[in-house]
Amino acid sequence: MSKVAVIGGGAGGMMAACIAAGNGHRVTLFEQNEKLGKKIYITGKGRCNLTNACDTEDLFAAIMKNAKFLYSAIYTFDNHALMDYFAGLGLKMKIERGNRVFPQSDHASDVIRVLTDELHRKKVRICLNTKVQEIVSDGTKVTGVRWDCHDTHQKNQIEAFDAVVAACGGVSYPTTGSDGSGFELCKKLGHTVTELRPSLIGMTTAEEYIPQLQGLSLKNVTFYVKSGKKTLYSEFGEMLFTHQGVSGPLILTASSCIPDKYMKQELHFEIDLKPALEEEQLDKRLQRDFAENVNRQFKNALHGLVPAKLIPVLIELSGIDPEKKVHSVTREERHRLLMLLKHFPGTITGLGRIEEAIVTRGGIKVKEVNPSTMESKLVQGLYLCGEMLDVDAVTGGFNLQIAWSTGYLAGMSIE
Repeated sequence: MSKVAVIGGGAGGMMAACIAAGNGHRVTLFEQNEKLGKKIYITGKGRCNLTNACDTEDLFAAIMKNAKFLYSAIYTFDNHALMDYFAGLGLKMKIERGNRVFPQSDHASDVIRVLTDELHRKKVRICLNTKVQEIVSDGTKVTGVRWDCHDTHQKNQIEAFDAVVAACGGVSYPTTGSDGSGFELCKKLGHTVTELRPSLIGMTTAEEYIPQLQGLSLKNVTFYVKSGKKTLYSEFGEMLFTHQGVSGPLILTASSCIPDKYMKQELHFEIDLKPALEEEQLDKRLQRDFAENVNRQFKNALHGLVPAKLIPVLIELSGIDPEKKVHSVTREERHRLLMLLKHFPGTITGLGRIEEAIVTRGGIKVKEVNPSTMESKLVQGLYLCGEMLDVDAVTGGFNLQIAWSTGYLAGMSIE
């Protein structure tokens, strides 16, 4: 029976602690916040999209970086095993659009509650408001941790442990405890941290007309991202304009799918506002609309076509005089409007702030971690899981599944 320290009381850490304690190890869970699962509380807008009920093979298609590294973790403890596990803890779940799995109550706190109850049942020692300052090693294997406790005013306490699970999160949402300190702990032990960047985040744009559309939500559109003539991303769904650029489900997914090298340059996007209509069909629709509004001013003839907030921007970009009577709009002008509706343009200048990202892209280099156990290849007895690893996925419950699976495998693998 080993003495095990788990650093971080998020999804991966709580899972690792439950599983290690269930295997008979004496487990201490260190959490620098005043409560466990602080980031879980805000996932899924406070509802906690805890996994995705797709076929297990489809999980890998949703993982954007280093999917092969996760084969062992996911096949050891996949999404269906996870749902069975939570059902066993008494959590009632439901499946919504896109196979997203939520607690039936719509409260993330219920996920935290059942895990916390399990930690208590397994007699895990929980140290809240306690920050691990160092993972102590003898050069080849971990020997303990050095910690400070805010509640008891104890500082520089060195405690011996046989194994340490680092489940400290990334650098997004630092107020939840994902403040990057875990990467520093591991770097001191010789681990490499790849470049960190935000993922599942909105994008900033160059055009002055985009902020004019702030708050406008578009449904059933196709969003394209291009580098020159190369299409990097295209997807149908929902999006939102913000004061800085664009956001919403389509954009969050795009931020995860577009390779890092392209995000260092300006990219162009296009929105097909009418993807259900081919250009010829849309032209007939425009002609029909114009015929019904033949004596109205152009600015008053578009309300049946697009949301009101979009009309002034479309008029500006089309170059058509807003006061012009519809019957005077030329064929060429109508074509310009048509092209705008099918290819509404914009320029992506970058991603939002990493502190606001749903997940962190980048982390501990996966070549330095044994994929079959989640144990460090550099330091014996050190295990890594969740957002600390250089793996990430699209939105839909997949990132939490990565945390559960890697936490489970780490907890199982401790000898």
